[in-house]
Amino acid sequence: MDWSEMLPLLENGAELQSELYRRAAAWLGELLPAAGVRRVLDVGSGPGVLSCLLAEAFPYAEVVAVDATPELLERTRERARAAGLGERVTVCRADLPEGIAGLGGADLVWTADFLHHLGDQRAAVADLAKLLRPGGVLAVVEGGLPVRRLPRHDGIGRPGLEARMDAAHATWFAEMRAGLPGAKEDTDDWRALLSGAGLVPSGTRSFLYDVPAPVTDVVREQIVAGFARHREALGDRLAPEDRATLDRLLDPAEPLGLHHRPDLYMLTARTVHTARRG
Repeated sequence: MDWSEMLPLLENGAELQSELYRRAAAWLGELLPAAGVRRVLDVGSGPGVLSCLLAEAFPYAEVVAVDATPELLERTRERARAAGLGERVTVCRADLPEGIAGLGGADLVWTADFLHHLGDQRAAVADLAKLLRPGGVLAVVEGGLPVRRLPRHDGIGRPGLEARMDAAHATWFAEMRAGLPGAKEDTDDWRALLSGAGLVPSGTRSFLYDVPAPVTDVVREQIVAGFARHREALGDRLAPEDRATLDRLLDPAEPLGLHHRPDLYMLTARTVHTARRG
């Protein structure tokens, strides 16, 4: 994946869901009182939207945004300066997972939608667990609910397009995972993976993101970008009729397309798994 090319999609998506992540950070504040959190690692930080939210939620902490892509780290610097957090949000370029061991200790290690890009998730969780100071928490954001944006019958093609896109994406995801360096099959039982790393599970919660129709222009733009990304990535994994439906939905001149229809919405959920070092 070209992460620098995906920067706008990653950043806009995180910004739109920032309230969801604020609620998640507030929950973490119940597990780890803010006054006791002095260092936070955001591993696989992307453009730094969540790094800055963590800095707001834990005002006494240094937050280190860790990523391998220089363009994403530069965007993190810019965002932190603009938010007045430049002294507390720093960046660290690291090749991951090899660079995890050198990140130093932390009271909170946060990683969102990162571990599934590593071939050996179990080993990565174990390495992240070693970074925790006594009483520290590892928070892993993985899973939730597939996003829904269209009614089941959208008036173009066969009903149930997004469910079939989910199935095609599952095939793509399995192929992506199998092709990762050191790929190992492991059940996505995050509680068991965290326990296996010597941590004590401290709770799992899911947080809803719900934008009913009609959506704002900003949300509409993100929906269009997301469908365009899936059209490109899923390719021949979709049936010809579904590819044709997507082409119509993405056509700015199509009255029933994503650019014009009033019934677009956005509904999803993100799940946060936590565990504590004893």
